[in-house]
Amino acid sequence: MVLVDTHSHIFAEEFDSDRKAVLEKAAEVGVLYHILPNIDSSTTERLLSVTEEFSNCYPLMGLHPTSVKGNFEKEIYHVEEYLAKQKFWGIGEIGIDLYWDKTFLPQQQEAFKYQLQLAKKYNLPVVIHARNSFNEIFEIVDQEIDDNLSGAFHSFSGNLDQYRHIDEYKSFFIGIGGIVTYKNGGLADIVPHINPEKLLLETDSPYLSPVPVRGKRNESNNLIFIAQKISEILSIDVEKLAAQTTLNAQKLFKIDVK
Repeated sequence: MVLVDTHSHIFAEEFDSDRKAVLEKAAEVGVLYHILPNIDSSTTERLLSVTEEFSNCYPLMGLHPTSVKGNFEKEIYHVEEYLAKQKFWGIGEIGIDLYWDKTFLPQQQEAFKYQLQLAKKYNLPVVIHARNSFNEIFEIVDQEIDDNLSGAFHSFSGNLDQYRHIDEYKSFFIGIGGIVTYKNGGLADIVPHINPEKLLLETDSPYLSPVPVRGKRNESNNLIFIAQKISEILSIDVEKLAAQTTLNAQKLFKIDVK
């Protein structure tokens, strides 16, 4: 069984003391590939250092919405600079986050739209962070969607109507993480409606640890709990789910799965 963690922050400080051991532990349960979205200019160096050391970790370049402030143009320039000089497997994570603060909504909207345009320019998929912001995100994606735009809605926590809106884009996948294991997470009712050919598995480590390790630092080996829960909901074999979601990740990010 081969699994892809399509959203991991293994480059974060939380893993400085045992990063290699964490990746080895993940490999023991079949999690062999990791997609690493950037946050902002303060994390780029760490991100690239980790992906240079570990060839099964694939870097994305982007500006996280919670890092969008009044001077976001400087951060966008940083994204452009790196996209122009080296290879990335996607643009992310990008989007709109209205959970913590709505102060910079106009700037978040502008940064998001511009990064979608960069994705089309470089023919790269996007990884979208949507928190309390599906309507705002749909408004922009509806304007930008075309044959050159693809991606994933990371850590999906929306309702059925919101999933159906995403499904209309045709070229977008749905990232499911630890929330699916939460008793009141709401995803158990949504997952049966999601086309398995559009499903991606993710941890968002070190955040959103699934049951039965909720409250602890999340790690990529915990992807197995997410896979098992989804296979239980869909009444399919976990190895079949792993094969399909790995194929989906390979299709979206163009990673070399062996």
